[in-house]
This record gives sequence, structure tokens and C-alpha cells, in this order.
Amino acid sequence: MKRSRLGSLDVTSLGLGSAPLGGLFTPVSDADAEATIARGWSLGIRFFDTAPLYGFGLAERRLGAFLRQQPRDSYTISTKVGRLLRAPDGAAAEDEHYKGTSRERPVFDFSYDGVMRSVEESLARLGLDRVDVLLVHDPDDHYDDAVAGAFRALQRLRADGTVKAIGAGMNQSDMLVRFAEAVPVDCFLLAGRYTLLDQGALDALFPICAAKRIGILLGGIYNSGILANPHAGAKFDYQDADAALIARALALDELCRKHGIELKAAALQFCMAHPAVTVAVMGARNAAEVADNIAMSEMAVPAAFWQELRGRKLVDARAPLPGGA
Repeated sequence: MKRSRLGSLDVTSLGLGSAPLGGLFTPVSDADAEATIARGWSLGIRFFDTAPLYGFGLAERRLGAFLRQQPRDSYTISTKVGRLLRAPDGAAAEDEHYKGTSRERPVFDFSYDGVMRSVEESLARLGLDRVDVLLVHDPDDHYDDAVAGAFRALQRLRADGTVKAIGAGMNQSDMLVRFAEAVPVDCFLLAGRYTLLDQGALDALFPICAAKRIGILLGGIYNSGILANPHAGAKFDYQDADAALIARALALDELCRKHGIELKAAALQFCMAHPAVTVAVMGARNAAEVADNIAMSEMAVPAAFWQELRGRKLVDARAPLPGGA
């Protein structure tokens, strides 16, 4: 598998995202989770992303159970801070997004001490002595706390060698631009904002990341599923997609069918073509989905498809396309 540089880290260009393994939208069994991670490993994936949020600790536990059996220097793992998992006083209602979870629920805490506790608790769930990448997770309404508290903690952990790279993981690009200007970060995990349906990261984020050599871990490449299977009721950004987005996705799918390829292949290869993208982080809930993600990254896509995509102005004219189309 192709590899890239993320600061001092050598990483695979495809990574496994673990939100689905935490029961995102649908419960996943322990056996299916283990098989998913094992299949990714057997196919060459060596970058793994997780977070306390994903299944409220479940994804970290499942990922750690597999990775503990592997040589520690043979893979790269990222997790996130900003949420502590705590059991509520009363009964825990079923979460809107994560199914089959424990009673614990996330509580925002972007303070210095909260981040230090979060790291310790993540390591305990993972059963590992360290992680490689730490990201401040979804600080949309907590910018000041993130800069004054969370990032101060992350800079200390990087300085003492506890972690190799720090940054933030968000579903928006505007605040990531602010962080790039204010904090010496190594990478960002950007979810859903550079896809075939949304190229907002081209405006400011990717240029500043290129100038400052900040790596991009790109998630949400299928925009919560609409670019994997466009249909009425498909998800976009974790919510039901509106009619206009469904229509655009269907138009992209029609163009793909015309050229004999799959929409998923076009979506993934489009994202990986941008030089700012270091790792494409792809979620999967079973072994077949992992294998399919890798197959989509390798599917032959004719130059004529990219040329027509550009000619029909279905993507931003500034977006680089595979093969220089």
C-alpha cells in the first residue's frame, strides 16, 4: 500500500476509521469488529483512527484488543480529546447515533486537566502505552477553551515525546483555519468537507495547510453514505440529505455508470488526488466493507471520466483530479 509522511510518522495512505465499529447507526458485534480490523490489517492498512465518542469507548476497546497483539512500531493510531465518558445519574437513553453502547455518555471538557484525564482513560481502554496522534475533537463551540487548555496539553505531550503529532478533528474547515493560524499543529482530521459534493476546504484550509506543511487526514469521503449509495433517505453529514444533494449525487452516479465505474471509486480517488491529503480515513463495519474500500481506491477510472466531470463543472475547477485531468 502507498505510504505518506505525516510529520515524523510514516503512514499508509488509507486508514481505518472506527466510528462504525462503535455502532454508528447500527450495532456491530465483537466478532464482526475483530474481523473488520483483521481484514484491514491483512490488506495492508496500518493507520487506525478512533475516539472516545465512537460508541462511547467501544471503538477504542475493540481497536485496542486487536492492536495489542501487533508489534507496537508497526502501525500508527490516532485518538481524540475533548470528551470524557461518564455514567449519568439516571438511566441512559439510547443515543441517536450510536447503538449497542454502555451507559457511559460523553461530556465536553477541553480544559488542560480534562485532556490529560482523557488521554489516560483512552490508553486504559485501548490497553496501549501510547498513541501516535492526538486530536482535539469537535471544539465547534469551545474555541477559546481548546486553545487555552486542550492545545496547551497537547503541545506538552508532543514536547515530552508522549505523542508524535497533534491537531484537531472537525466536520468544518473554518475553525481549522483559525487553529492553523494560532497553534503549531501537525495535522487535521477533516470530515466531509472535501468530497465530490463539498469542496469547501479549497477556499482557505488547504492553502494554509500547504504553506505550513500541516497534513490532512480526510474522513467522511462518502458524506455519511450518500456517495456510496445515493437514494431518497440517504444520509449527508449524519443527517437525512435534502433533495438537491440527492439529485447531485444521482447525477454523479449516472456519470460513473456511463463510464463503467462505481461512484465510490470516483469519490475516493478524487479525494486522494489532492496533495494536501495525507491519509484517506475510511470507516467500515465489516470485513467486506474494508476490502471494498481498498478495491475502490485501486479501480481503474478512465481519463475520460475525469475530463467529463471537469467539463460538466460537477466539481470546483481548482480541485486537482487524478492524472492531471
